[in-house]
Amino acid sequence: MNDITVEELKAKFDNKEEIILLDVREPIEHQSFNLGGTLIPLGHLINKIDDFEEFKDKEVIVYCRSGKRSATAKSFMIQKGFTNVRNLEGGVLDWIDKGL
Repeated sequence: MNDITVEELKAKFDNKEEIILLDVREPIEHQSFNLGGTLIPLGHLINKIDDFEEFKDKEVIVYCRSGKRSATAKSFMIQKGFTNVRNLEGGVLDWIDKGL
């Protein structure tokens, strides 16, 4: 599955699409700014992946600060059988930079 840009994610928000958002940053990052995603830091994802079993075939968008940790999370989720995982390109930094 292709990754997603901040503009595409903003359009999904604007269209009120049902999205599963997963924030893989650390709690302090999530507290300072977040897009409304469920917080599961990347280091904890391995132990929490079963909590998302029901979403294996749904679109899941993972994000972090810049897109690197979420790219790792995406790869891990694909290895665990998730079929529609998308990484937010540029992460929240790009979101903030573009004033979305």
